Amino acid sequence: MKRHANQRGVALLIVMMIVALVTIIATQMGTRLQLQIQRTANLKENTQAYWYAMGAEAFARQSLKKLMEETADKITLQQPWAQEFAYPVEGGTIEAKLEDMSSCFNLNALAGDVQVRATEQGNAVMDGFHRMLTTAQLDDMSSYDADVLRDSLADWLDEDSQMRPYGAEDSEYESRQPPYLAANALMTAQSELRLVNGMKPAWIKRLLPLVCVIPQVNELVINVNTLNEQKAPLLAGLTGMSLAQAQNMISARPAEGWQTAQDFLQDPAIAALELNETQRSWFSVTTEHFLLHTKARYNAASFTMTSVLKASASEPAQVLRREFLGVD
Repeated sequence: MKRHANQRGVALLIVMMIVALVTIIATQMGTRLQLQIQRTANLKENTQAYWYAMGAEAFARQSLKKLMEETADKITLQQPWAQEFAYPVEGGTIEAKLEDMSSCFNLNALAGDVQVRATEQGNAVMDGFHRMLTTAQLDDMSSYDADVLRDSLADWLDEDSQMRPYGAEDSEYESRQPPYLAANALMTAQSELRLVNGMKPAWIKRLLPLVCVIPQVNELVINVNTLNEQKAPLLAGLTGMSLAQAQNMISARPAEGWQTAQDFLQDPAIAALELNETQRSWFSVTTEHFLLHTKARYNAASFTMTSVLKASASEPAQVLRREFLGVD
């Protein structure tokens, strides 16, 4: 009898162990199934948010084509393109805003053309950038700091290894941890600015609204009709006027903007500055490059993207670069 009782006890123990093991396996399978379901749902929501953002970009491209067909000769902040919009869609919203990339200093202009780097025109761009930096009143930025950042940016962009007086080439960047090399090419994104010698994190917030990067373009063109008062240091730097004068110039701009660049240059406040021919060539009342900021939400997911667009009247705006800022 004891032997049979012992056998029954062992059998019961084995059954209990099997039940416990099956329970553990079932629980793990259920947990993994739930995770997989949630992962699939997240992927679906993020993908839908992405396509909402791409849809906003497609709409912006068509809108810019229409804008260029109708008013390519004068682009102003009073036109519909300049209005930020939020559009409800199934399960979420799309927010989008266009920014004129001729209302900021194109950093690639510091590279200039090979033939003009050492000429009056090349020096004028460098001087204008320096004045903009000092006028912007960045935290603790001295004139020497502006010299270093200006020359280092120019060295970062040019193709040679010859270092400017306050600049930096490969030897400077190779000594850092981790080491890297100067690009020696035009920038493709603003984020490269963080890598350049002389750039301090404390300046980023104030400096980024004043500058931009237009891929494959090394010219400086400023649309005086799309500058706002936040961009006053840019106008002051390129003309040599004071910050207060630049702010007054922007606030006193005609309601519909200047009709032509010549009208702007003939304004008494500008004419009195006696700008040279190079400085006069920087100013325009139109543009062909825009920066589109897009944020799409779908259920719990959101997707943020910026697109650099080149607009023309002949076809929808061309996408020069996209930067995905991630999902939340």
